[in-house]
Parts: sequence; C-alpha cells; structure tokens
Amino acid sequence: MNATLVLRILGALLLFLTAALLLPIPFSLYFADGAWWIFLLAAGVTGAAGALLLHSCKSAKELSVRDGFAVVTFGWLLYSLFGALPFLFSGAIPSLLDAVFETMSGFTTTGATILTNIEALPASILFWRSLTQWLGGMGFIVLSLAILPMLGVGGMQLFKAEMPGPTADRLKPRIQDTAKLLWGVYVLLTAVQAVLLMLGGLTFFDSLCHAFTTLSSGGFSPRNASIGAYASAYVDWVVIFFMFLAGVNFTLHWHLLRGRGRDFFRSEELRVYLGLIVGLILVMMWFNQGAVYNSILENLRFSTFQVVSILTTTGFGTADYALWPAASQFLLFIAMFVGGCAGSTAGGMKVARVLLLFKHAQVQLFRLIHPRAVRLVKLGDLPVDREVMQAILGFFALFIGIFIFATVLMAATGLDMVSAAGSVIATLGVVGPGFGSVGPVENYGHILPFGKGVLILCMLLGRLELFTVLVLFFPSFWKK
Repeated sequence: MNATLVLRILGALLLFLTAALLLPIPFSLYFADGAWWIFLLAAGVTGAAGALLLHSCKSAKELSVRDGFAVVTFGWLLYSLFGALPFLFSGAIPSLLDAVFETMSGFTTTGATILTNIEALPASILFWRSLTQWLGGMGFIVLSLAILPMLGVGGMQLFKAEMPGPTADRLKPRIQDTAKLLWGVYVLLTAVQAVLLMLGGLTFFDSLCHAFTTLSSGGFSPRNASIGAYASAYVDWVVIFFMFLAGVNFTLHWHLLRGRGRDFFRSEELRVYLGLIVGLILVMMWFNQGAVYNSILENLRFSTFQVVSILTTTGFGTADYALWPAASQFLLFIAMFVGGCAGSTAGGMKVARVLLLFKHAQVQLFRLIHPRAVRLVKLGDLPVDREVMQAILGFFALFIGIFIFATVLMAATGLDMVSAAGSVIATLGVVGPGFGSVGPVENYGHILPFGKGVLILCMLLGRLELFTVLVLFFPSFWKK
C-alpha cells in the first residue's frame, strides 16, 4: 500500500469537509443561534489537519486496489471524527464517543441517534446533522471524484470501494463524469422534494433538512416526532414517494430523465423491489386492520409509510410500530435485512443480492433433478458471472455471521435479545430505529460505551458493504 498517496488523498478529503463545515454558518446567522463560531472553529481544525496531510505527503503514483480500500475506510473514519467537532464544541453532545456515534450515524445514513430532545438544539447544528446524511448518501468520495481532479488518478478504485451493490455502474467512460451525473440526479431530486414539502406548509429549513435525509435514506429529522410531527397526509405521501425513489438504482433515474423509460422499467431488480413494497403493504394492512387501525385509508397511509421507510432503510416514523401486531413487526424486521436496490442510497443486503440468492438456490434444486442440464443464473436477460455470484454468496455469509456475532456482543452488554438483535440489524442495515429499547420512539443513548463501539463498527460495515472494511483486517493486506 502506498501510504504517502493514501494520506495525501485523505488530506484532500478533509479540505472538502472543511468547506462543508462552513455551510451551516448562514443558518446560524439567520436564526441567531450563536453557533456560527463553532463551525468556524471546527472548519479551522479540520482544514489545518487536511492541509498538513496534503502538503507533507507528495506522491505521483497511481492508486492501487489496496489504496482504494484504505482511502475509503479511513476517509469515512476521519469524516466521522472531524464531523463530530460541532457537536463537541457546542456542548450539544459533550461525550466524544456519543458525538462520533451521532456523526457516523449521519454520514453512513443510519439515522440511529443518542439525542433525546432534538428540537432543543441550535438550528445550525440540526442543519449540520442533516447535511452529514446528505453528503454520505451518494457518498462524499464520489462527490470528491466529481469536483477534485487530483482524485481522478485511479478514481475507479475509490468508486468501486464506496458505491453500494454487487457491481459499480459507469454511466460515462470517465469516472469523474459518472460521479457528476449521479450527483446531478441526486441534487435535482433533493430540490424537487424540498419544493413539494414547502408547498405542503413546511418551512424552508424543515423542507431542506427532510429532503436531505429522505434522498439519502438517512432518516434524521429536526423534529422529535420525525415526520409524524406534521400530522399531514400530503407530507407523508410526498416523503413516501421520494423514499421510494431513493431506494431505486440512481443509474435508472438517469436513464428515465434522458427519456429512456424502457430501460427504467426493464430492470428486473426494480420490478422485484416494487413487488416487495406492494406485497408487504398488503400483508401489513391485513394484520393491522382492526388491530391497530379501523379506517382503511389510515391503515394504507401508515402501513405504506413504515414499509417504505424500513425497506429503503430511511427510518422516518409516523407511527410506533412497536405497538403493531407481532407479525407486522417481524415483517419489518425481515425488511431491514433486504434494503433497497443496488446503486441506491438505501442500505441492507440489496434487492439484487437477495434475488440472485433465491435464483441460485433455484438452479441448485433444478440440477438435483437434472444433473446434466446447463442452467445459468440470470439477472434480467444477462447471465451473472460466477465471480459475482461467489462474491454475493460470500457477502451473505459474512452479513449473517456479523449480525449473529454482534448480537451476542450487544446481549453481553445487558440488552435483551430483541433489543440486541434489533440494534444490530438497525445499524448493520443502516436503518436507524430498531426494536425493543431502541425502537421507533426510543434512542441509543442508554447503551453502554462498548455497545456503542460495536454499533459504530456495524454502521461503517453496513454502509461500505463489509468487504471494503474487512479486507483491512487481513495481515496480507499490509504486506508488499
């Protein structure tokens, strides 16, 4: 691994974070919350660290695969550490571990929080909290590839290491152009949602914060009661629609915007994703009707919201699903494992992986009956490479293994099994709210420091999809 090049790129990323730390200052001045100097100080500290790394480490070599893994993993760790400075300097979160937990939850778009009274925080701190999710949604490394020419050297290694899904789609031959297109679609959808929320009566500030955390599948809200605070069917359906879009592969959005609707609806993963949503909603309504809601329209609205929120791993809430029937809660628990489409901002294992796992199992059963038959696993009309299928099988085994191991560790901290399993899948799947003591109306503040450390690692593993982080634990990674 070329340590000098890695440190140089990390310095450039910190300078980008420095610029991002200045964005809440206008909101601080407008709302007169007195926190403007906090972001100025945080930006100064971050900028000094970034400049030191950038100018003291000079290298003209190309990025290798190892370098890409190191940059992405350590970049996310540094962002979570330096991004926590506003919380620390303001006193909003006086504990370093809690501040890193909140920031990691933001950048990884998990949405798990240790805060109890969110509305008591300064407006600029709330804006920063939402901005971390928006930057982490599409990926700040991908954004850096779009605007920092220095990162263009070997940029595909960074793109592959950060972008979610079995494979990383390129829309243009140059990776910088692909990054620009993806972020362009991301910004456009964010702006449209913000305008629609303002038409529903939300302030510009609330609209922008919720647009940030919807398109990123993050789920942070400047309100204690999340989206439920507005008690508006219009707002609920707008958020539902954009949560759904956030869970779709963003390359498909690009094709649709270019008028290639046939490519959009031809995607088998999209059709399965849509089918999962509709199926879960219908089953959820069946269990909830009469037991929770007497009105079919209310049942449709709240069941749809929670299904889409959980399946896309956004984590917004309009209802306390902990009070729903056990069958409804179990379906939501399973949905946390699945997540959205590959190439979306959603977490989980991704619909494409789950679909291919079932197809692989189907092929194996078919071969038991017809041992000489040749039958390939396909996604759409295209056969899936054996290497890709092996990677998916490995990912599934690791995901389940980490879930079990981390659940045991969380149970060892004193949590009951429901809370332990719920907290792990809610962070490993980057969902946010879990079950038990970390349910939709609870928070993670009561968890012991060791448990928070485990969940911070789960968030990082879930957002970077396991391999990018775990490869650093192999001794051979560090050898020449």
